[in-house]
Amino acid sequence: MKKALVIIDVQNDYFPGGTHTLFEVEQAGKNAHEVLVYARSKGFEIIHIQHIATNEGADFFLAETEGAKINNCVQPNDGEKIIIKNYPNSFRDTDLLNHLRKNEINDLVVCGMMTDVCVAATVRTAMDFGFNTTIIGDACATEDRELYGKTVDAKDMHISFLAGLTALGNLYAYVITTEQFLLS
Repeated sequence: MKKALVIIDVQNDYFPGGTHTLFEVEQAGKNAHEVLVYARSKGFEIIHIQHIATNEGADFFLAETEGAKINNCVQPNDGEKIIIKNYPNSFRDTDLLNHLRKNEINDLVVCGMMTDVCVAATVRTAMDFGFNTTIIGDACATEDRELYGKTVDAKDMHISFLAGLTALGNLYAYVITTEQFLLS
């Protein structure tokens, strides 16, 4: 079976100096880099997902800004697929599904940002389309959230969403660490 590494929204605005810095993003970026190097060495199809904001009031991932660029830690090589998206779900209004099917890819390895938004939306849709998906949990990051006047820490959000994606016997995805992936 052919495999693809799908790197979601690892873009400058999420890193220090950007307009929307995430929790422990530098470590997640370092891990995503290690995953990318390994996947390239194993001949995986490499797919970079880049979000460009089009919604009114957006303050990050604005077109033609430094913040919208893919971060250097996962910089695409020539020939690697870059898919531009405008919604959290990487399949929505993009050619991701067609590209995967055209290349006869059945297994996805996913990392990126944000765990509870774009990663979760993409992984759930991947299951609906019949893909076997593995998430590299420590190569993903998110931010604090607020609900009912209470703050949910980014670390808790991250773990909760990863746990939710493994619900029902790994229905949506298997979640492993960078170290586990590198030893596979």
